[in-house]
Amino acid sequence: MKGQEWGSSPIRGLPSLSHEKTGERDLGLDESDPGLEPEESRESFQVLPEETGTRLDVLVGRRLGLTRSYANRLVRKGRIRLSSGQTPKPALKLNEGVRVEVFIQEIENLDLVPEPVDFGVVYEDEDILVVDKPAGLVVHPAPGHWTGTLVHGLLHRDPRIGLINRVLRPGIVHRLDSTTSGLMVVARTSDALDKLILSFKTRAVEKTYLALCWGSPKERTGRIDAPIARDPFNRLRMAVVPGGKGSVTDYRVLARYREGFSLLECDLLTGRTHQIRVHLRYIGHPLVGDGLYAPKKISPFSTDRVFLHSWRLTIPHPRDGRRLSFRAPLPADLTEVLRKLHPEG
Repeated sequence: MKGQEWGSSPIRGLPSLSHEKTGERDLGLDESDPGLEPEESRESFQVLPEETGTRLDVLVGRRLGLTRSYANRLVRKGRIRLSSGQTPKPALKLNEGVRVEVFIQEIENLDLVPEPVDFGVVYEDEDILVVDKPAGLVVHPAPGHWTGTLVHGLLHRDPRIGLINRVLRPGIVHRLDSTTSGLMVVARTSDALDKLILSFKTRAVEKTYLALCWGSPKERTGRIDAPIARDPFNRLRMAVVPGGKGSVTDYRVLARYREGFSLLECDLLTGRTHQIRVHLRYIGHPLVGDGLYAPKKISPFSTDRVFLHSWRLTIPHPRDGRRLSFRAPLPADLTEVLRKLHPEG
């Protein structure tokens, strides 16, 4: 039975992007893992002039986007250190310039304060929400990004999501890098969350990306089958490493440009961290704008942005299993890059 589809073609004038795909999928791994390592994180900040006289628990909560009750617990449990040498107490009022260090260990029990955050909504019903995440938006709270994440925005839009028993990442089934834009599905109930996670693990989800890479792959279609693990020489990156986790990416060249770029459609058959970015770098065609995997290449973007967009997402609905397909056209910053290029032929 043919499923329903929402959205439109991502770019006018390019070949159809709705061809049949084959091959097994293994998306229930790194990229879709709903957990987070419970390691300790240290955050620090200095008291600003306008914050002089503010209670310590209020200040910590405000700076890190936490509820006052959670910030209060951090203070009482001795998770705060002050450069002034004072003993941290919830009601302590600090002077300008004092450095506050906060040690957060109980990451999974973090209390989050909902915030208005800008993101698109492609589809919603009582079970799921399909969002179009803009580049620059971090999906969930993590060290260095305790406020203004997609999760904060989801809680602001739908407080029910906060009732799901995964407090740090309520409703989140899979992730996109902050530098990547496009489609994500979010669960609105615990039952929907469990069923969506199962759908990823049983290879019932299809995710397709559009990417602009440097150079031109020799073959118009291809498969990159190379194991991925943490880069042994740079802990911030992943890399193709013998003995790493099996990783497979299919690609199709949609357009080649005279300036030395190619537009690709990439289909993930596994879901490793940075998979497309790592695989394309491995074959000598890193993504445009990718400062992490192609640091010597000039980026057309003024911000931390990679030309990678999650444009199509197909899932079985968690309530009745009917297949739903969604599309999100390329955002303006990416289409602007393409407008300046000249297709070959």
